[in-house]
Amino acid sequence: MKAKNRDQSLSDSRELDGSYDQLTGNPTSQSKKTIKQRFLKLLPCCKPSTTPSISQNSVEDDFELSTVCHRPESMDKLQEQTKFTKKELQVLYRGFKNECPSGVVNEENFKTIYSQFFPQGDSSMYAHFLFEAFDTNKNGSVSFEDFVFGLSIILRGTINDRLNWAFNLYDLNKDGCITKEEMLDIMKSIYDMMGKYTYPTMQDDAPREHVESFFQKMDRNKDGVVTVEEFIESCKKDENIMQSMQLFDNVI
Repeated sequence: MKAKNRDQSLSDSRELDGSYDQLTGNPTSQSKKTIKQRFLKLLPCCKPSTTPSISQNSVEDDFELSTVCHRPESMDKLQEQTKFTKKELQVLYRGFKNECPSGVVNEENFKTIYSQFFPQGDSSMYAHFLFEAFDTNKNGSVSFEDFVFGLSIILRGTINDRLNWAFNLYDLNKDGCITKEEMLDIMKSIYDMMGKYTYPTMQDDAPREHVESFFQKMDRNKDGVVTVEEFIESCKKDENIMQSMQLFDNVI
């Protein structure tokens, strides 16, 4: 019994200090990030602002140990709940853990890293909307589970799954329909993110024109709002939208 307790204590210790990966069951690796892992740059975590004069590995281990506040569910359970394979989940988890030692990312850090993808514009508002879509528990943070659940829908979900996720992104107040005001907020955030120096140059009234075009196509009964049924039906009939969704099929 004592030997069993010692084994359990050793296992717990190895999980905490990073020498044992609780999700993969293997010793952690310090190899270079792959392209797939770099994809996880979308979700950063705070790095220590100051570094003591000791080895870098020791600094990282100490920082991870002091900030761990969330551990993901078992990989078997995540595999059941998502459409990722065991190997894909391992890759995603290792990358997420490298960027998020604490196990979660808040909105401020999410915005910071997202801005690096669009340096020519202001992506803060669109990043806010995107963060809200991933933060399904509405607790102000995105965990590894939140991330893979959302990513599973975006990359591996059916057409209906993906369109429902997109609808939820546009439905800002989550009342089951999209208004012109909500769509305008989204469009403005996208145009702000793309910046003013695009070619051809975007006009100031372009977001509103886009919204009007959107509603002409999707607001079938002309009641001033777009329901999820109208949204999905219209998107399925749009060849460009269908083609754009296929671009995500082989990201991971």
